[in-house]
Amino acid sequence: MKSGPVTFATRVEEDSFWMGEALAEAVRAAKAGEVPVGAVIVHNGAVVSRGGNAMVSSKDATQHAEMRVLKAAAYAVGDTRLTTATLYVTLEPCAMCAGAIVLARVGRVVFGAWDDKAGMAGSVSDILRHPKLNHRPEVQGGVREEECATVLREFFRSRRQ
Repeated sequence: MKSGPVTFATRVEEDSFWMGEALAEAVRAAKAGEVPVGAVIVHNGAVVSRGGNAMVSSKDATQHAEMRVLKAAAYAVGDTRLTTATLYVTLEPCAMCAGAIVLARVGRVVFGAWDDKAGMAGSVSDILRHPKLNHRPEVQGGVREEECATVLREFFRSRRQ
């Protein structure tokens, strides 16, 4: 029996569900010794890419969760423009990731925890909605914020001990 896309009663319910998928990727990244950030890209109601940070294992500072799923989604969808896709990520995107999101023309970005040190969706600056850029995705922050922040806090607490 083939299953179709998941359906939801409300956008809040949908965002919470997909953020749960991103959280699972963050937990996987933590278990691999990576900073626990996870992401999924949903297109036409289904996940087309998923992943977590892989900077440590790849020895590559560009291997943030967002960068990895953007690349995989472009291959999966067959287009570099992801205008009808939603990116769910457990941490507010940094400057590098925000720039890539704009270039990929992602339609919507939903993130969990705010990042007061490097966040570029409103915390430090707002690249995603900068008025001079030619693409500005819809942005929703703070989805399952406490859960996303807790995964990060626990990871760094265990590293300090």
